[in-house]
Amino acid sequence: MKKNFLYVLLLAGSVLFHTSMAHAQSTYQKPTLENKKSFTVIMLPDIQNYVKWGANQPILELMSAWIDSNIDSLNIKMVLCMGDLVNNNEKITNDYDGDQTTLQQWKAAAHAFDRFNGKIPYIAATGNHDYSIDREGNRTSLYNQFFNIEKNYLNQKYLVQNSRDEQGQQTLANSAYELKNLNGKDYLFMTVEYAPRDTVLNWAKKVAAMQEYKNHRIVMSTHSYVTTKDSLGGGDISWLYWEPYRVNNMIQKSKRITLPFANNGKQIWEKFVKPSSNIELVLSGHYSGEGYLKNKNDKGKSVHQIMFDAQSMGGGGRTGNGGDGWLRILEFFPDNKTVKVRTFSPLFGISPTSQPNAWKKDGRNEYIIRFE
Repeated sequence: MKKNFLYVLLLAGSVLFHTSMAHAQSTYQKPTLENKKSFTVIMLPDIQNYVKWGANQPILELMSAWIDSNIDSLNIKMVLCMGDLVNNNEKITNDYDGDQTTLQQWKAAAHAFDRFNGKIPYIAATGNHDYSIDREGNRTSLYNQFFNIEKNYLNQKYLVQNSRDEQGQQTLANSAYELKNLNGKDYLFMTVEYAPRDTVLNWAKKVAAMQEYKNHRIVMSTHSYVTTKDSLGGGDISWLYWEPYRVNNMIQKSKRITLPFANNGKQIWEKFVKPSSNIELVLSGHYSGEGYLKNKNDKGKSVHQIMFDAQSMGGGGRTGNGGDGWLRILEFFPDNKTVKVRTFSPLFGISPTSQPNAWKKDGRNEYIIRFE
């Protein structure tokens, strides 16, 4: 009887051990290509809450270091950031919404991307937080100072088109990069500024329609486009003019000023994306959470539109870590039709303790899209 009881205990222990081991192995898997001939594009959500706190900046560095170390294993061809590279383009006063000045924030953002220089091209879109405005709503930014073509020779190699900012200066905030023969398909990666002006949308529409890009697949990125309700953003575009900045130690939410000639998500779709026959994928951020929308363009072709912004994850902006290190891995399969979207955190993935939480597996964070 005792022997039988001991045998049952040993058997139960063995089952529990192997079950727990199997569960642990199935819970975490290091990011790999599902098809060895695939290539990937990395989608970085808004990074403002990493750079505005000195304590959070190492998380952004960890994310860029992880991308760097996986360029070959994941066959990464492009890194796309959805904007809000900083939290405030004109901050010199201490407050409760970050301990880094504007210059410190821009330096931290640029430094994270510097890791890719000479290794991989990247696009950093501009978000609303990357601009200052005057009383008439005219925008200025330090973007060109910290994100310019001289920093990465691969950006310079692939850059084929660009336009101007609101001050008439040449800028990468409105630009297009041509990558040829990715599994036999030519790609154009485009970005347009936050709430793009009509002049920018007209420029982008002309570029997309050029004969030399007629058969390219265009992947377009912009900061504010699809919402968490899986719809296109609407309404007037406005931003803050800080005056006074602080009263009784509280940041003042000044009256919002409407930005002239700015376009929201619906207008970007109607004026630029919908009339363009070769835009097949649009990526955006801005709205905290996830979003997805598929519409038909004027040629009857499906356009996949993906939104991802993790800035409120990890506790939010004022008390949290900036976004838990979440990013997206878009694997483009060699059939030139299938793209698998996965959501992964290098922050969680670096430690066995947190690795079970390193993937978001729900339907809004892991799914497949197919080009026609």
